[in-house]
Amino acid sequence: MTATSPPALQRMRIDKWLWAARFYKTRSLAAQAIAAGHVKLDDHTVKAARELRCGECLEIAIGEVVWSVVVRGLNEQRRPASEAQQLYEETSASSARRAANLEARRLAPVPGSELRGRPTKKARRQIRGFNEDF
Repeated sequence: MTATSPPALQRMRIDKWLWAARFYKTRSLAAQAIAAGHVKLDDHTVKAARELRCGECLEIAIGEVVWSVVVRGLNEQRRPASEAQQLYEETSASSARRAANLEARRLAPVPGSELRGRPTKKARRQIRGFNEDF
């Protein structure tokens, strides 16, 4: 008796694929992003239950970063990042756009982006002094 491999997936829910491809940490976060319109399939907004097939193009907005990817594989399980990257192929225009945005953010950071956590005692005194002057 020979062991047969399970049949390859032909289609799966888009929220499950986004989770398996590691674009979102949970399926509920993926579903929320889809509902908010951050995920588009062939330039059309979709619902989380929409069936996804290999070869379809997705545009995924995560924060300020926009990914344009072509679906290359489907997987029911969430696998390590190295395997998850094989489920999609990023378009060259998308990777160039992301690199340009990264360079722009590096050259001109958002004011206050270097501030982390609570202000120090010295900073609190400066803030208090600034507020009391007005």
